[in-house]
Amino acid sequence: MLSHHLQSALKDLRDLIQITESDIADIKEAKNNPQFERLSLKEEKLKSFESKKAMIDYAISSLMSANPDKDLPELLNAQQHQSLSELKIELSKLREVNKHYAKLVLVVSNLYNAFLERLVPTEMQGYKKVASKDSSILTVRV
Repeated sequence: MLSHHLQSALKDLRDLIQITESDIADIKEAKNNPQFERLSLKEEKLKSFESKKAMIDYAISSLMSANPDKDLPELLNAQQHQSLSELKIELSKLREVNKHYAKLVLVVSNLYNAFLERLVPTEMQGYKKVASKDSSILTVRV
C-alpha cells in the first residue's frame, strides 16, 4: 500500500509542477484567464498530495510501530526507497518552479501597482491609502 501512495503522490507532484510551468508560460504572455481557470485544479492536486502524504506518513509510522527493533531503511524495499528519493527530488523541483512563478507574480503586481499609482495618485492618511486631491489625470470635462 505504501508503494501505491508513493507513486500516487509522485504523480500529483508532477502534475503540480506541470500546471505551475503552464502558469509561468501564460504569465510571460500576459494570459491571465488560463491561470485563473487552472487554480481550482491546482488546489485539488495540492489537497490530493497532502492527503497522500498523510497516508504515506501513517503507513511508515505503522511499519515502524510493528517493527520497533528495525530501522526504516530495513523496512522498505528498493522500489520504495527509489520512490522516496524521487519524491524528494520532485518536491525540490516544485519549490524551485514555485519560487520562479512567485517572482514573476511579484513583478507583474508591482507593474500594475505602478500603473495604478500613475493613473490615480494616492497619499497616506494614517495607515490608509486614499486618492490624492490633486489627481489631475482624472479630471472630468463637461
